[in-house]
Amino acid sequence: MTLQTWWLYVTAVFLISATPGPNMLHVMVQSIHHGARRSVASMAGLMTANLVCLTASAAGLGALLKASPMLFDVLRYAGVAYLVWLGVKAWRAPVGGGDATAGKPAPPSLRAMYATGLGTGFSNPKLIVFAAALFPQFIDTARPFAPQLAILIASFIVIETFWFVTYALGGRSLAAWLAPANRQRLFNRVTGAIFVAFGAALFGSRV
Repeated sequence: MTLQTWWLYVTAVFLISATPGPNMLHVMVQSIHHGARRSVASMAGLMTANLVCLTASAAGLGALLKASPMLFDVLRYAGVAYLVWLGVKAWRAPVGGGDATAGKPAPPSLRAMYATGLGTGFSNPKLIVFAAALFPQFIDTARPFAPQLAILIASFIVIETFWFVTYALGGRSLAAWLAPANRQRLFNRVTGAIFVAFGAALFGSRV
């Protein structure tokens, strides 16, 4: 691909990834509740969803979704339900008194954190719209396909990982401020409401 095309792609991905969305919110919440190191399992799940969606888009799924509104609606409604479930779960999350970890159940396994990250990634409205509508525009059909896909995905991984780490470290910094139970409860309800809002955004989206 041309250098100009690559720069346009990198700029777009950098700005889209930087904007708070379900993925970055999920990483920050996991870092707050379980620590930045354990949140790596969630990052891995999110990144897996990203790579699957981008590869599927490049292989023609984006065109299929455009041609089949019913299929897109099925995926959209499933994503909406998952995001709303995450919102309710966050809203009702237990809090501890005087200590951000006190009175809370044992942390989930790394496998469970990976699975939750995977589901969050697949239901991310930003990823769905980006993969279906924007990502294929950066692939030049007149040039070899595999090298372009490798460059685009490698660039995406680097940029997304940078923002994952940034949000995870931000969550670790917030953990001490969230020690009082009332702040934990407020944070849980705000994040729960945001996840539900993302679900509403996905419900109203169109490819």
